[in-house]
Amino acid sequence: MNGKEIDICSCNVIHTEVVQKVIPCILDENSATDLSSFFKVFSDPTRIKILSALFVSEMCVCDLAAVLNMTHSAISHQLRTFKAAKLVKARKEGKVVYYSLADSHIQQIFHQGYEHVKED
Repeated sequence: MNGKEIDICSCNVIHTEVVQKVIPCILDENSATDLSSFFKVFSDPTRIKILSALFVSEMCVCDLAAVLNMTHSAISHQLRTFKAAKLVKARKEGKVVYYSLADSHIQQIFHQGYEHVKED
């Protein structure tokens, strides 16, 4: 093989006690899928900006569009994604719909991630 050695583990388990300890703690497939989908919502820079705006105040689509210099349609599309993931809630006042964070967990998760990426 071109003189290069490849390290291949020749055993099935090295640390049985560690393996036994970890196995019951691994998320089941449904939970792992749900959590993965939840974090995917945070993977878009536009959605991150919308969330950061909603940390300051509840807002309608028109105001979010003005703040982010985007179309109403683009903002509405992102808000639908947030609503599907239960990250925002909507409140209607007359003809205007106001959006806000669904709960304080969203801001905590956001800030934990932000602190992590800002570490040296």
